[in-house]
Parts: sequence; structure tokens; C-alpha cells
Amino acid sequence: MSTDVTNTPAEAPPGKDGSGGTGENLVRLMLDGMRSNMRQYGMLIALGLIVVLFAVWTDGSLLLPHNISNLVLQNSYILILAIGMMLVIIAGHIDLSVGSLTAFVGAFAAVLTVQHGVSWPIALVLSLVVGAVAGSVQGFLIAYLGIPSFIVTLAGMLIFRGMTEILLKGQTLGPFPGGLQKMGNGFLPEVGPTTNYHNITLLLGLAVIVFVVLQEIRDRKRQQEFSLDVLPAKLFLLKLVALVAAVLTVTMMLASYKGAPIVLLILGALVVGYGYVMRNAVFGRHIYAIGGNLPAAKLSGVKDKKVTFYVFLNMGMLAALAGLVVAARLNAASPKAGLSFELEAIASSFIGGASMSGGVGTVLGAIVGGLVLGVLNNGMNLLSVGTDWQQVIKGLALLAAVGFDVWNKRKVGS
Repeated sequence: MSTDVTNTPAEAPPGKDGSGGTGENLVRLMLDGMRSNMRQYGMLIALGLIVVLFAVWTDGSLLLPHNISNLVLQNSYILILAIGMMLVIIAGHIDLSVGSLTAFVGAFAAVLTVQHGVSWPIALVLSLVVGAVAGSVQGFLIAYLGIPSFIVTLAGMLIFRGMTEILLKGQTLGPFPGGLQKMGNGFLPEVGPTTNYHNITLLLGLAVIVFVVLQEIRDRKRQQEFSLDVLPAKLFLLKLVALVAAVLTVTMMLASYKGAPIVLLILGALVVGYGYVMRNAVFGRHIYAIGGNLPAAKLSGVKDKKVTFYVFLNMGMLAALAGLVVAARLNAASPKAGLSFELEAIASSFIGGASMSGGVGTVLGAIVGGLVLGVLNNGMNLLSVGTDWQQVIKGLALLAAVGFDVWNKRKVGS
């Protein structure tokens, strides 16, 4: 197709003799590809710039292996919440209760394991069930009784915070069993020959690189089969190189320290699983449909109430998982745990490309948005920036992300 375009006089690039047309067309195609995918790649570019800036400002401390590992551990629970929150926002709703629910589940797990001696695997399963029940109750009120999600989850925020205080009686409870502690602080064991790097982490990094490359190629072929717009070949190759370089860099840094944290494997499984659901599964398509145009979705036969119910049930389970991770990392359940987690998760989703009106967003975008906030927090802590200014900067980042979304919509509409 590109040969036909360049050989057609009406489509020739500017210039009397048409010299340099191929190069100019390639540049134009690359720029057009970037502009048409700005929502998808804008935050990735912003994340890269933020990492470079803080790496320079901290004299490289940001990119030290132990700091990269801490960055993963410190932000894991926010990233878990951001995945679920992205689905909620895509469906056109909001959930303000997740921070309090994480605290409640952590308190519940502490009461089971510390006070009643329940084994940690059983406590983990029961905690996830509690989160699912909490999410399903809220989902029922929203989906089937028609109460706005803002009101239901605001009430849930107050209820779960109060129940946390009741369970813990205003005191911190711990420590957790060793198996549960590893969920928030543990690393993969070292096996194989003694080297300067963590062998399992290197193998996992290689597997991730192969998976990412094959997935990108498969997605591109599928888009071409359906005659959808795709990135120009050279821009697509540049994207692959950037992805491989990013994964390889993180892998080498983690492998040169203690290896991959266990919670990183949990996050990886969630990203792959939920990414597949939102891209390929009918349920994921229905979430986009009810968030993008609810009346049209209903006319198409989408069971919007059922989808909304399961979206909030899923959010409850992920909030429970985040509660277990944060409690395991702190090795104790605290009445003050989870404060502002809901705001961090919401901000991560919007920074990662979610739309206020629903129907837009990706799981990877939620992760990128969470990493933007995480790098900002970590970098500012390394620079000894006060918490007051940190709040201001994060607020400006959120405002800029939403403003970019509004600007991008207007530009596309015009």
C-alpha cells in the first residue's frame, strides 16, 4: 500500500521533484502514529522522562538496584488497587471504599492468625472471601438498587474504617506468620550455580521479554487482519526495542540485588490475566461497552447490572489482596492502614489514561499511572522534599493528566 501511495502523483510529498519523499513520508507516518496513540504512549513517555530527571537529580540513587526493589515493594499494593479501580472507572463508576477495605481485611487476617492461631493459607483464603463479599454487597446496591456508586462506596469507606477500629480495638496487632510476611517482603529463592546475579530472576526476565515481543507481534497481526490502524513498521520496531530494553534493565537491576520480589510475580500475573480479559474476553468488552455508551450497550444485549455487580466484586477481592500485602509488608495490622489508598488508586487510573466519562483505559495504563506516582514519591523522598510539597506536586500531576485527557478529546473531536 505504501508503494502505491508514493507512486501516485496526487499523494506525492511537497516539492517539485518529489525528492526525499520516502523519508518525509516515513517521518510523517511516525509522527501521525505517535499523535494517534498519544493517549496510550503519552504516560509511558512521561514516566521515562520522570525517571531520567530524578536519576539525574539524585545522582543515580533512584536507579540503584536496592532502590528499584524498594520501589516495587512500596508501591505493590497501590498497583493492585489501581488494576481494580481502572475496571471500575472504565465501567463508569468510582470506588471510595478500597482504602478502608484494605485496612479491614488486614485487621481480619491479623485477628485470625495472631489471636486465633489460624494457619496463614486459610487466613489468606478467608480474607479474599471477605473482600469478595464486601465488594458484592456494594455491587448489589449499585447495580440492582440503583444507588450511585459514589454514595455506596463513601458509606463503605466509613463502615469498613469503623469495623477496623472495632476489630483492632484501636491498637496495632502483629506480627504475622512468616509465610504471610513473605507475601509483602519476600524474594524468590536463589538456585543454580553461584553467579553475580539471581538466576531465577534472569530466567523470568527472559521469559517476560519473549512473551512481550510475541504478544505485541500477535496484537499487530490481529489489528491488520481486521483492517485497523497500526503503527508504522519502524515505529513498531522502535516500540519493541524500548520495551525489551526496559524489561532487561529492570531484570538486571533486580537480579543484581536480592532477585525478584514475590509480590512482583503476583503483580505480573494480575497484569497478564486482567490484560487478557480486557482485550479479548467478552466480559472485558462488556465493561468498555457499559462505560462508553450504556443505552447502546443495553440495546446490544449487554447485561449491565450483572457486569457492574462483578466489577465491584472483583474490586473487593483486589482490595483484600492489597490489604494482605500491605499488612504483610508492615508485619502488623494498624487502624490507620490504607489511609488515602483510594485516592492513590484513582489518581493512578486517571494518570494512566482512564477517562472521567468511562469507557476508556487499560490495565497497563493503570500500572504506568501507579509507577508515575511511585517514582514521584520515591524520587522526592530521596531529595528530602517535604510531604507538603509532595502532595502539591502529585496533585498537579493528576490535574495535568486529566487536563491532557480533556484536551485530547477536544482535539480528536475537532
